[in-house]
Amino acid sequence: MADSTPATDGGEAVDDEAGDDGTATPEIDLPGDAFDAVLDALDDLDPGEPLRFEGFSVARDDEGGYVLADGGRPRPMDERELHEALTERAAAVTDWYAFERVVGEFGPRRAFLRWIEDADGETVATRYAALAEGIERAWGELKITATVTDRGERRYDVRHADDADVSVDDLEAHEDPLDARDLVTFDEMGRYRPLKTAPSLAGGWVFPDLGPRDLYETVETIYPATVANWHREREGELDVTHWRETMERQSGIYGVVKTWDRGEGHEHVDWVAEACCDDSQCLKRREWEYDEDTDLDVDGGDGVFPCREPCSVVVSAARKWTRLESEQPRTYEFELTPSEKEQVEAIIDAVADGRTDEIREADTKEGANRYRARFLRAKRFDDEGNLGGVPTDPDEE
Repeated sequence: MADSTPATDGGEAVDDEAGDDGTATPEIDLPGDAFDAVLDALDDLDPGEPLRFEGFSVARDDEGGYVLADGGRPRPMDERELHEALTERAAAVTDWYAFERVVGEFGPRRAFLRWIEDADGETVATRYAALAEGIERAWGELKITATVTDRGERRYDVRHADDADVSVDDLEAHEDPLDARDLVTFDEMGRYRPLKTAPSLAGGWVFPDLGPRDLYETVETIYPATVANWHREREGELDVTHWRETMERQSGIYGVVKTWDRGEGHEHVDWVAEACCDDSQCLKRREWEYDEDTDLDVDGGDGVFPCREPCSVVVSAARKWTRLESEQPRTYEFELTPSEKEQVEAIIDAVADGRTDEIREADTKEGANRYRARFLRAKRFDDEGNLGGVPTDPDEE
């Protein structure tokens, strides 16, 4: 968390409430809506039943007044005195109001917003001090910055992590969470993004001033279902559908995938997972395996949000590879120098890792350099654009 130390001209903290690390919390006003919400909540409770805040509680008495308990002797008070007491404890009251009334129901949205500021692990004073400076969280390629107003209201700035230090004035600003649908459609080069969790989110935009509910909607629009699945996993309720079960329910043109199994000596599904589910290709962390009893032999990644089943991109790719793998292998004889063999390997690696755009045209030392690749094509391809080689089996055509 960031530190925050409001100070007077003399350098002393102006607030008498401090976080666990000694930093001072910002001064917070008590909004009328928050006080009214406390009264409404007390009306819903039986006399003597406490409404709890961090560090104290309030209850109604049988006479229509109130009782405040903060570790010392309970103090009876009327509504005016209650207002004064809660104003002195505005940080704790606005924190309660923010999550109980503004955010509302227990579920993924509330858990996510509390996670951003570590509300289940830090005190109100510590969090408000950090929020005054801005608490930053990463979610995929997003940078989320949470702040607090002088009324205890949470505000959020959402942008691409690559734009972390860019002024809001230099970015395309948005207010409506649904605007995010257009932002995630294409990558920086204008290519369609079929996988919304691919690490290819374009930048140049910002949602500079979102409330809690709009923040959740924006994040879920950019990365659909990621917060919901993250929350299910935290609650021990993530329902995982493994490869075999997913493939068994395919039909139509995708039904061919059901014929492709991991039988003894085959590593087809490992190859699929290695190709599609690496961190470089998808920000999710793969939790599905071959089946409930059989793990895959490749790593599932380190993403913060889990992948609970093979996605449509994986299924579509597997369908194509199923057809390609049905071909019988042939042995060919090619003439390549050792350097040309290494160059072919370098080209495949560069394409597979998406590094071709990083290779400078003048860097002919790099095997996947465009000019070197063109030279190899000019030397080894025939007039019909085929790699010159012949099958070693005379029965093959």
